[in-house]
Amino acid sequence: MVQQVLYRALVSTKWLAESLRSGKLGPSLRVLDASWYSPGTREARKEYRERHVPGASFFDIEECRDTASPYEMMLPSEEHFGDYVGRLGISNDTHVVVYDGDNLGSFYAPRVWWMFRVFGHRTVSVLNGGFRNWLKEGHPVTSEPSHPEPAIFKATLDRSLLKTYEQVLENLESRRFQLVDSRSQGRYSGTEPEPDAVGLDSGHIRGSVNMPFMDFLTADGFEKSPEELRAMFQGKKVDLSKPLIATCRKGVTACHVALAAYLCGKPDVAVYDGSWSEWFRRAPPETRVSQGKGGKA
Repeated sequence: MVQQVLYRALVSTKWLAESLRSGKLGPSLRVLDASWYSPGTREARKEYRERHVPGASFFDIEECRDTASPYEMMLPSEEHFGDYVGRLGISNDTHVVVYDGDNLGSFYAPRVWWMFRVFGHRTVSVLNGGFRNWLKEGHPVTSEPSHPEPAIFKATLDRSLLKTYEQVLENLESRRFQLVDSRSQGRYSGTEPEPDAVGLDSGHIRGSVNMPFMDFLTADGFEKSPEELRAMFQGKKVDLSKPLIATCRKGVTACHVALAAYLCGKPDVAVYDGSWSEWFRRAPPETRVSQGKGGKA
């Protein structure tokens, strides 16, 4: 791997609390609550209105996506993303800190971290430990809505961090990229159903390796150390010196793989945006592997 200086992918709750206390929040520092929960469980926007990190804006991933796509959570256009984050007061010079309120400590925040990076923004970080630990440590919260001054954000898609169905299909033959699936072992193997899914069986892309994203986090909700993460990749025979694609169901938890690799000094992991949601519906049956339903998903 070529050694390069990488922008910090994680900031601590202590660092953010001190930044808020010293009045640094503004055009140069913006905070986003990127929480999303399965329908019928928790209501992310309602919880944001009740309490959030002071000055944080709500990043609605349902609004900032390609709503015309038949697949789940596909990236919006450059213009759509730029307009959306610009309305949240974010310019190309802003340091963006993203968190979510998931009980795991982090769930959707890495997706938004990756979205900023794939649209050409380098200065973005995930709040290590998430809102769960922000609350646990007693840092301030508010129900005050945020009204940041709109800014101009010019989004430029970095195609090296994004893979399409056609590229992943071609890779089955060329094997230029390693492929890591971040879903749970049961969903990967096809022995557990995909949650809240209609017409989507579980299983995985032929040749992919399973690294459940929850394993990248400690029981307390923090990202594991780079040493621990490297050992996890090595344990799965994933070579961080070689090209790597991350996949999941809808391109969300795959971003945890990209974040973990980034923390190991590998910033170039690409995410297959359509992931299993697209692959199951488009790919030839022999490329879909499952231990359920006779061996094919």
